[in-house]
Amino acid sequence: MMISLDFDPFDPAVLADPFAHHAAVRDAGPVVFLPRIGCFAMARHAEVQAALKDFETFLSGRGVGLADFNREEPWRPPSLLLETDPPVHDRTRGLMNRVASLASLRKVMPEWQAKAEDLVAGLVGCGPFDAVPAVAEAFPLSVFPDLIGLREDGREHLIPYGTVAFNAFGPRNALLAEAMDRAQAATAWVAESCRREHLRPGGWGAQVYEAADRGECSHAEAERLVRSFLTAGVDTTVNGIATAIHAFARFPAEWQRLRADPTLVKRAVEESLRWGGTVQTFFRTTARDVDVAGVGIPEGSKVLLFLAAANRDPRHWNDPDRFDVTRQASGHVGFGFGIHQCLGQMVARMEAEAVIGAMIPRVADIREAAPARRRLNNTLHAIDALPVEFIPA
Repeated sequence: MMISLDFDPFDPAVLADPFAHHAAVRDAGPVVFLPRIGCFAMARHAEVQAALKDFETFLSGRGVGLADFNREEPWRPPSLLLETDPPVHDRTRGLMNRVASLASLRKVMPEWQAKAEDLVAGLVGCGPFDAVPAVAEAFPLSVFPDLIGLREDGREHLIPYGTVAFNAFGPRNALLAEAMDRAQAATAWVAESCRREHLRPGGWGAQVYEAADRGECSHAEAERLVRSFLTAGVDTTVNGIATAIHAFARFPAEWQRLRADPTLVKRAVEESLRWGGTVQTFFRTTARDVDVAGVGIPEGSKVLLFLAAANRDPRHWNDPDRFDVTRQASGHVGFGFGIHQCLGQMVARMEAEAVIGAMIPRVADIREAAPARRRLNNTLHAIDALPVEFIPA
């Protein structure tokens, strides 16, 4: 039986505190209909993970936001990774996986660790500071653009560009309008910076164009693929680092557990991704009539997948609202699941590991200097300000 739920996930009050509403969506049923936005929704882990895995039924190529690209014009050319289906997706994802390889990341990790150590050392014992600009934004902007080979000037534009990109997955509301207005210069800078002539030799961006030279994609596709790096590798990483610091400030005993056993750092990163819900939602569109848990969903229906709600589903996780660095959090859907998993997930993980790893021997305690402030976004559970103090070890 299909259950209709009078709930708008894009209401500002919901965006400000989405976790307060997730239980009601999960408990209403495995599949519900949301008449306020005219789409179906799933919030339980089993159904969300299964839908993400079934790319042939739950399409990404018609848009992973509320807009259906078969009926609406996207605000920018669709991503050749996130917003395509096989066979195009297989070709472009294979190319990008070869460029953004684990081996290439391991090569730069010592440099990232040194930069993280310098950054953290300058903040320990300095009194209260805002960890969003000082750490969560500062570190990714100091390492990621060099990995891509971006020009030096204008890198600050990556933050507002990511903000509008993730807002665009929701409705055409005031949040999107304001973000697009603020990001005009950023959008223009990104478009310029993704051109071959503005990319440094040897970076991931230049390597994508070299793949185009070999016929693995067109040169027009190469420009769009480089742009995909800039969406996948900044905002989720910035908010992921901020969320991890916030989690340790809220759960100080977990910080002490990690300091006592630094080998838990990878588990701690995965747990912060599960617990924090940086990416709250993504959409799919049904390719055919499909039955999910006894609910019929017609072909061409938009389906909203509550990733963050699935990651705290008590049907799958024990004590899910607790942040626990010893938890085995594999199977979370913080970066999606299946063939459309976030391209930047390895970058986000390794940047977070570098920052947290630098903090472990230097920071005895992480104290909240004031409550965290959220920045509303249609897709991200973003932290706008995070006043903390790093107490020296």
